[in-house]
Amino acid sequence: MILGADDLSLPKATVQKITTEILQSSPGVAFAKDARDLLIDCCVEFIKLISSEANEIAENEAKKTIATEHIDKALRELGFPEYVQEVLASAGEHKEALKVGISPPEVLLVLDADSLQGHEKRKNKGNPGGLTDEELAAQQAELFARATEKYNQGTAA
Repeated sequence: MILGADDLSLPKATVQKITTEILQSSPGVAFAKDARDLLIDCCVEFIKLISSEANEIAENEAKKTIATEHIDKALRELGFPEYVQEVLASAGEHKEALKVGISPPEVLLVLDADSLQGHEKRKNKGNPGGLTDEELAAQQAELFARATEKYNQGTAA
């Protein structure tokens, strides 16, 4: 099944949670739903831009898989070198999480124990380490805290 341009998106709840956490440092500031939707559209376009460039780089190197170094080169070639360090750090964190049996995207989906009801297959697939719901929620909270801290460090510079 080929996805059309309208089928590509990011989870609204996840984007809302990220923006809410970022805005905690600015009391009284809200993020409107139409602004969230615009942000999602911009993120999707950015991802498409970077992945297309990385794909071209991989193809030029006769590679069939886009690797971290292709993303690194794509960011630099497209004029986003300031993102490379953060992307490489996130890639390293992702590799570390996989080593202990946690898939970071699955961890981000675990908002609370109630959200797991009816999703046992997905939970087990993304939780091969057999962690409890509480442990997964704690790891999610840690990931969000680190992301918020990194964002706050980036805006202070």
